[in-house]
Amino acid sequence: MLQVQVKNNNVDRALRSLKRKLVDDGLFKELQTRECYEKPSEKRRRKLKSACVRERKRQADMVD
Repeated sequence: MLQVQVKNNNVDRALRSLKRKLVDDGLFKELQTRECYEKPSEKRRRKLKSACVRERKRQADMVD
């Protein structure tokens, strides 16, 4: 369970902190994937595409 403390009645800062924690935790991506049914072939295609992007990024980091 994520918790954020509000200090000095600064709710805006606490909300920003909560959103950052949710993104880091991967909750938004999880909600997005559970929003609707994804066919197994689409899931494979999406995973392959993300793997290609990661590999290209890794290769670019090795060159620099």
